[in-house]
Amino acid sequence: MELQLPEILANLDVTIEDPADCPPARWGIIGPGGIARQFLADAREGTACDVTAIGSRSRERAEAFAAQHGIAHAYGSYEELVASDAIDAVYVATPHSEHRDHAILALEAGKPVLVEKSFTRNAAEARDVFDVARRQGLFAMEAMWSRFLPHMVVARAVVRSGALGDVVQVVGDHGQSLTHIERLRNPELAGGAMLDLGVYPVSFIHSILGAPGEVRALGHRLDSGVDASSASILVYPHAIAVATTALTARTPTRAWIGGTGGRIDFDPDFYRPGGITVAMRDAEQVRWELSYPAGGFQFQIAEAARCIDGGVTESATMPWESTLEVLEIMDELRRQLGVHYPDEPSLRPRHPGGAPR
Repeated sequence: MELQLPEILANLDVTIEDPADCPPARWGIIGPGGIARQFLADAREGTACDVTAIGSRSRERAEAFAAQHGIAHAYGSYEELVASDAIDAVYVATPHSEHRDHAILALEAGKPVLVEKSFTRNAAEARDVFDVARRQGLFAMEAMWSRFLPHMVVARAVVRSGALGDVVQVVGDHGQSLTHIERLRNPELAGGAMLDLGVYPVSFIHSILGAPGEVRALGHRLDSGVDASSASILVYPHAIAVATTALTARTPTRAWIGGTGGRIDFDPDFYRPGGITVAMRDAEQVRWELSYPAGGFQFQIAEAARCIDGGVTESATMPWESTLEVLEIMDELRRQLGVHYPDEPSLRPRHPGGAPR
């Protein structure tokens, strides 16, 4: 895709491949919900891939989804879906509580997986999935679609270029009024703000600064025990990052990166397709955005298709280590907030100061 960068950004080391040029892949979806609809629409409109099968625990629901969206194959169990010869890869679109088991089900059936964020409930479950993927020699990736969006790719390139000087502050916010959604109130389904919404600012911060040395969290819980809202501080040797999230209120959903030589301001909603403004210390500002069809999932779908076609097991943009580090951060934040899911193994011991191992 032609970036047409402003002069101040013209020498960036950045390439964004057109998702429409990706290798074709036939996807099967586990879980016919709202996120599955967006995946299907963006795959068809923005890539060379297609969704050829849908699986549900209810055959009637699978057949209704397939009829509505023109999907050739509908299955009344996830076991049938992952065994199907009509698909090349599986997108896991079920609640967080089911991600581990459904990803492993697909991998053990020989199918690569793209697993909706958050990848699993915790880092221990993610390790289970990656162990199976490694043993099977299959691709697996967290569907953290924001990392693949063009404005995020350009922003990371600006940081790498040194144009901002030393990064000293990164801030991300994501709050929605979603307490009416039963899944998000339910600890049995790994509900709460952190895994559904807070993962965006935490993963954004990680994409810029990596794993922190220390984390601190304060917040509130719903009566059901899941986290309702929180503010988290991630401490680095020469930078501070702040992640705020809530499922009790619609917040500005802003983000920025502050450096000694300038800053990047992200449009709201920062995690969706949009633009950035690069403001230098000398007051020069440049605006950058890229228009493209579909809703934004096409970039991660294309990345998965390229990796699968190339025979690699993980994406350089969203590698397994990054997923594990983000989950370790969120494990510690949940521990400090007092949020623990039923049947969840004890969260890993931490270093003094709340630093993930």
